[in-house]
Amino acid sequence: MPGFEVIGKEEFAEIKHLFDESKILFRHSFDHLRNNIYKVKEFEKAFAERMKVPYALGVTSGTAALRVALAALDIKEGDEVITQSFTFVATVEAIIESRAIPVITEIDKTLNMDPIDLEKKITEKTKAIIVVHMLGVPARLKEIKQIADNHGIPLIEDTAWGCGGCYENIPLGTYGDIGTYSFDFAKTMTTGEGGMVVFKDKTLFDKAAAWHDHGHENNPEFPRWEDSRSSSGFNYRMNEMQGAVGLAQLKKLDYVVEQQRINARLIIDAISGLPIELRDIPNGSYETADALVFLVDSNQTARQCRDAFINAGLGTKILPEAITWHFAGTWDHMPELVKRNGEDLINAFPVSLQLLNRSVSLPIAINIVKDFPIKIKEALISVLQS
Repeated sequence: MPGFEVIGKEEFAEIKHLFDESKILFRHSFDHLRNNIYKVKEFEKAFAERMKVPYALGVTSGTAALRVALAALDIKEGDEVITQSFTFVATVEAIIESRAIPVITEIDKTLNMDPIDLEKKITEKTKAIIVVHMLGVPARLKEIKQIADNHGIPLIEDTAWGCGGCYENIPLGTYGDIGTYSFDFAKTMTTGEGGMVVFKDKTLFDKAAAWHDHGHENNPEFPRWEDSRSSSGFNYRMNEMQGAVGLAQLKKLDYVVEQQRINARLIIDAISGLPIELRDIPNGSYETADALVFLVDSNQTARQCRDAFINAGLGTKILPEAITWHFAGTWDHMPELVKRNGEDLINAFPVSLQLLNRSVSLPIAINIVKDFPIKIKEALISVLQS
């Protein structure tokens, strides 16, 4: 967290260039007016090159990216899509908006999808798996991808928190079949709102590109108002201003991740020796260090840690205070989840609930004050050694 800390003259220069030389804010058409300036297309090309994939598609949000990914896979009513219990509501909302049935797995100590439980949840109706790299730590992708491949099920990576990270030297979002990214204001790189979908397969990319644009195939043989189409779709188009900001932010991505990792290490070194347990990091991971998560002995202790941080002028991120937006067991406003898992939804994923109740998440900034790790340590000592 997050790219907004480094917004500066570079982003302004890209926006200024757009307004000075083009003034066309729509990503398509108006060719005779835009002076050959296509910021979204340029951003997509640069992002695809950074992630080492052939195709990237800019969209309006990370949520839109998930919905477009599912549309590209022709997910239909009654299909089952598996994801994990610890994620943001958007992951499950995208499944529901696809008219599919959300199936939820437990998490393990990575706080990501448990491959063992994933295997148990697969049925003949399973048509996709969405694995989430929560707070920048890669899931156990090797095991999960093997399970998906064994069953012939496409794997989508929800990389909202993992942009800039790697697993086995492969950029997160590109290990599976489709990767989705969020560029909202609190993410590692930001366009204010916005997102990206990446593909290895041209057929999937073409379907997604048309679907996110009302079915427009952008056939070069026709003007846009006479364009060909083979399906309906929706409007999830990224605009040129988002593309312009994205171009500048992408150039800062490696710096942002590097600084977050350095600052996370400073905190880890400061609190080593205290009675805490860091979340598991899979072998071969290069996490983005969006947040530093550790486990304590109980939910009571976790909340006492949060109170101590607040009293010290610090804070936490998602855990333990915002679990209701990030744990499927609390989403009883989604009848699709209640129907499948029962009225006692909070206890439907007991392993996940036990892990999350003991977890504390510290946001990692790029620009931290010099004594920040010491303040973290002192606040924890006041709780854990009192």
